[in-house]
Amino acid sequence: MNDLMNVPAKRTKQRLSNTQIFNMSFGFLGIQFGFALQTGNASRILQTFGADVEHLSLFWLVAPITGMIVQPIVGYYSDRTWTRLGRRRPFFLSGALVAAAALALMPNASLFTAVLPPLLIGAGMLMMMDAAFNVSMEPFRALVADKLPNEQHGTGFSVQTFLIGTGAIIGSFLPYVLTTYFGFDKTAAEGHVPANVTWSFYIGAAVLVLALLYTVITTSEYSPAEMRSFADTEDTGQHPESPGFWSIFKDFRNMPKTMKQLGVVQFFSWFALFSMWVYTTPALAQHIYDLPVNDTTSAAYADAGNLTGVLFGVYNLVATLFALVLPFLYRKIGRKGTHIAVLTLCGISFLSFYFIQNENFLFIPMIAVGMAWASILATPYALLSGSLPAHKMGLYMGLFNFFITLPQLVNGFLGAWIMKYLFHNQAIYCLVLSGVLMFAAAIATLFLREEQPMPAATTRG
Repeated sequence: MNDLMNVPAKRTKQRLSNTQIFNMSFGFLGIQFGFALQTGNASRILQTFGADVEHLSLFWLVAPITGMIVQPIVGYYSDRTWTRLGRRRPFFLSGALVAAAALALMPNASLFTAVLPPLLIGAGMLMMMDAAFNVSMEPFRALVADKLPNEQHGTGFSVQTFLIGTGAIIGSFLPYVLTTYFGFDKTAAEGHVPANVTWSFYIGAAVLVLALLYTVITTSEYSPAEMRSFADTEDTGQHPESPGFWSIFKDFRNMPKTMKQLGVVQFFSWFALFSMWVYTTPALAQHIYDLPVNDTTSAAYADAGNLTGVLFGVYNLVATLFALVLPFLYRKIGRKGTHIAVLTLCGISFLSFYFIQNENFLFIPMIAVGMAWASILATPYALLSGSLPAHKMGLYMGLFNFFITLPQLVNGFLGAWIMKYLFHNQAIYCLVLSGVLMFAAAIATLFLREEQPMPAATTRG
């Protein structure tokens, strides 16, 4: 109580240096390193353990389901937590430790066949990994809004995107690099994961933990009393809301209009991205290497998997560099105009996959995918953060994840049916559909109205 009384009634958040912004988001590099390994190799691992191509989307449902459940809960409790490590850092550190364990265990699911079939164990590790990634990711979004003044939010989320891209580049390229330059086997006996993928997951686990520890050590957090003292909110600690956890549902119902409009944009964008992550490897195997649908053991299929990792590395490399350009584009054509432009280019690029038969030309459309990925990771949060009440920033950032997980859930449930009955197990058409949905996301962005930060006198929970 004395601490609260000794803090000035109103203050403004201190502008942070580029180094400080870098340090507070560096842990995201480790998270995305692991996430890139997952997105580039999980379908390959699950097919190795016996999953059919038309069922892959069902296994991937664990990601959005855990995200939908975990992120709002983590956001709610991180807003109300204060420990010696702060309120955000305990969550993303604990999530990193669990995710690292899942990364190390997933390629070795066949070792536990005495307990359960390896396919179920692999799916369980995927679920555990996604839950842990979500525990770690949501507080990072909220930490930017906690620490930075409104005028630095765009920069903060752009730096996060840069670090996300850097981690994803390394994670995406790693299986290919281990095979090409270090001699790790790219094939294995039926039912076993190749050594280049297994060791990539081990390295990813180590990088994840070390990166999170760096952020925990180098970054401090504002105390609850300090957060209540800032001029952009009149949070006195007394908020008329439903008691306890159930207030989450009230806050979701009363979300700002900007959040609802962005939800439509996010739905189309993330439906398309989910298809890309799930179906790129089988699409390349069939469309470029002319392999039958369920060939998962040939050297050509391994080449398709490695090519997927390289392509994902390319789009993450582009995203990393393009993230540095985003603040400039925001100033020139606005955040909304920037998002419309890159989503449109991404739609064209996804459609072009159908017409490309030479693997050497596949890198061209990935440039636009990378530009869109950078904007998807930064622009919606920059648009959203200024319209949210500061004392519920963690909760609303967690609730916003609903518009990321819902389209993945819909895709996961419908994907098997679409793949089997509409596309006749030809995965390339899933990438074509992604292009159409990116156009839809660009159109939805046209109708978005940007809200200015709510003045202190009208800030409400």
